[in-house]
Amino acid sequence: MIIMKPTDFIPKFDAYLAQKKLAFQGVIIGATALNLLGTVTRETMDCDVLDPTIPQDILKAATDFARLEKIPESALKENWFNNGPIDVAKYLPDGWRARVVPVFQGKALKLFTLGRHDLLCSKLDALCARATDFNDCVAMKPTPVELQNCFEWVCERDANPEWPVHVESEFKRLARKLGYEFQA
Repeated sequence: MIIMKPTDFIPKFDAYLAQKKLAFQGVIIGATALNLLGTVTRETMDCDVLDPTIPQDILKAATDFARLEKIPESALKENWFNNGPIDVAKYLPDGWRARVVPVFQGKALKLFTLGRHDLLCSKLDALCARATDFNDCVAMKPTPVELQNCFEWVCERDANPEWPVHVESEFKRLARKLGYEFQA
């Protein structure tokens, strides 16, 4: 059972960090970012920090916070505040850091996410890689121009010669759901 609603949980974590006199500023992606943007309202199991590497004191505070909130490990991973997607930063379109946008400002926690194009690229890549991000991509409502602008970047993410065909198929499926056709 996934129980973390980021719009509830992140402010509580912020208050916990402030109480501990700790602070963190970072760039997040994934469902937590989309929740804080108001794009989706679904629950999630974690908060994926893209940049920077999370300091040990913040990681410990996140684990302690999850335990304090009595969140079962099966519902919210102990490493719910994590750097799982940190390698994604190496492949993002050039200049992504200059395009980040704020999504949460608390007393101790300041979170940003990627600008729309970069976030869309990362979500479309995730859609093609693991097929679990379809509803998030639908919720982002990419335009035909946005899909076209992301297509080449997503095609470059995998060296498998069949990857571009798969990417095109997923983009077409998404476009159909959004009510239009996609042409690579």
